[in-house]
Amino acid sequence: MSAVEFVIVTEKDEDIRLDRWFQRHYPDLKHGMLERLIKNKNIKLNKAKTTAGTHVHIGDEIRIPPLDFAPKNIGPMQLSQKDIQMMQKLVIYKDNEIIILNKPAGLATQGGTKTTRHIDGLLDALRFDKDEKPHLVHRLDKDTSGVLVLARSANIAAKLTAAFKTRSVHKVYWAVVAGTPIPPAGKIDAPLSKKQDRVVVDWQNGERAISVYQTIDTAGRNAAWLALSPLTGRTHQLRVHLTDVLKTPILGDNKYGKKSFAQMGKGLHLHARAIDIKNPVTGKTIQAVAELPNHMKETFHMLGFNEKEQKKPFEFLIQE
Repeated sequence: MSAVEFVIVTEKDEDIRLDRWFQRHYPDLKHGMLERLIKNKNIKLNKAKTTAGTHVHIGDEIRIPPLDFAPKNIGPMQLSQKDIQMMQKLVIYKDNEIIILNKPAGLATQGGTKTTRHIDGLLDALRFDKDEKPHLVHRLDKDTSGVLVLARSANIAAKLTAAFKTRSVHKVYWAVVAGTPIPPAGKIDAPLSKKQDRVVVDWQNGERAISVYQTIDTAGRNAAWLALSPLTGRTHQLRVHLTDVLKTPILGDNKYGKKSFAQMGKGLHLHARAIDIKNPVTGKTIQAVAELPNHMKETFHMLGFNEKEQKKPFEFLIQE
């Protein structure tokens, strides 16, 4: 591309994030470069400053600066058989509109400056009988495992993304934390802001963040197994609320937990255990449950927690 271009958003890209629009039309543009172009106002939406997470709509105008490569309409990526088998083994639910994965800890949802291997880059393995590869509709932190929902078309992705903005999608996480929360169950309403590379509780300027939690079991006063649900979708919300509000950091959290607590667990002990979501076409309610990762199973065994006793992961939300 040799000059600035202005592209109009069409129906097939209705209500997707700006960064996902670029992933779809400019797959060679790395996420880090995209962020810099947006920050420096080289990329604008409707002639105004924007963010990577802003949703675009039919008729919106995207300003695109000169780039070293042209947009591409690429077919399926050439993935190894090992990658294809790995991705397909992650599937815990599939219908004509939705795929749900049990994402492993350590595998990023999307790429970044130093992240070249991620779920988004492997989605061609999950086309199955579709010509179109699946689309991400939400994210999990790299070190968080568990349920991750994919849409099997751009139209379904727009509808599911809208559902995630409301409380019509219910997510339940399990965590093992250092210490025991007081009270043992409740609601955390503490606003959050991003300060440099960390998220902090910010009572003056933060965005509202609400989480509910319930203690399922304890190992004396040393550790607890919690069920949690974020009622808002702020970055690192559960991790910060547990550490800074309840003073019970998640085991293995080397970003927000104290060093001694971070070293207690081999990996972050935060797992997206279950999701309750409706198929936007059939109206069917889907409840998918993801098996615990091995490092959390080992900790459960060591602390005497029995995951099989919790057969109804959404039960505590009914009381909320």
